[in-house]
Amino acid sequence: MRIGINTNASAGGGRPASLEQMIEQVTRLEAMGFATAAFAQISGMDVLSVIALAGQKAERIEFETAVVPIFGRHPIALAQQALTVQAAVKGRLVLGLGLSHKPVVENRWGLSFERPAEYMQEYLNVLLPLLRGEAVSYEGRRLKVNSQITVADNNAPSVVLAALGERMLRIAGELTDGTALWMVGPKTLESHIAPVIRQAASAAGKPAPRIFAGLPICVTDDPASVRERAARSLANYGQLPSYRAMLDREGADGPADVMLAGSESEVERQLARLEEAGATDFTASPMGSSDDQRRTMQFLQTQMAYGRGAPV
Repeated sequence: MRIGINTNASAGGGRPASLEQMIEQVTRLEAMGFATAAFAQISGMDVLSVIALAGQKAERIEFETAVVPIFGRHPIALAQQALTVQAAVKGRLVLGLGLSHKPVVENRWGLSFERPAEYMQEYLNVLLPLLRGEAVSYEGRRLKVNSQITVADNNAPSVVLAALGERMLRIAGELTDGTALWMVGPKTLESHIAPVIRQAASAAGKPAPRIFAGLPICVTDDPASVRERAARSLANYGQLPSYRAMLDREGADGPADVMLAGSESEVERQLARLEEAGATDFTASPMGSSDDQRRTMQFLQTQMAYGRGAPV
């Protein structure tokens, strides 16, 4: 199981990280030996632009968008940007895509969230062949596209979906290279996520999918206090329907119940459980005090040195 780190878009004290600070994070993660630097696209900088620039400084680390919402980004525009970034990072881009959530799409962006899985299917029917350099003539319910993108030395990036429900998991398995998860515990990963996406990939004649398990993590002597703080800071995730459904499957009251927390040996057992449940990649979001976060990063480095974190 490969180990990556969710990059921090905050510089502390409520201030957003600068572009230079984000690039510095990536070069530091590469120097520490981590496999992947993951970037969430929320309300800050455009992460694909950040990745293109960071790729000029970091030479080996993989870059994952976790994830870019498709609403508001026409597939032609995203295909052009993704291919440009893929060239900039010399083939190390994993393009993670997602639907975001109804409150965000409708209330913040003023767009329709009608039939979201159907829209994702249409979107991929346009985006994926464009990434491969193929001509697209497509007419769906919401997208009508006749286009082709020509890029020198075209090398399509890997694409994964933020897929939690069964239909999205089947789309991910059939059309893409895997799924990027958040707030999914090991029981749900083992009983729901892994079997559905693997069956869909197998039926489509595709290789076994990558499963990025993204979770908060804290190596600490006081896990109860850390979980208590996480319950407050992560409370909104427990209220969004897609994550709430996964937490309910897990039997978890809230996001803090699925985070990895405890001593080194306890967190190592939790990490091993995720791997046994089907995760091919672990995307860590370190939490806790600054001392806890340093300890967590040191622990994850140790896991890399012991062999966990090697490519599957």
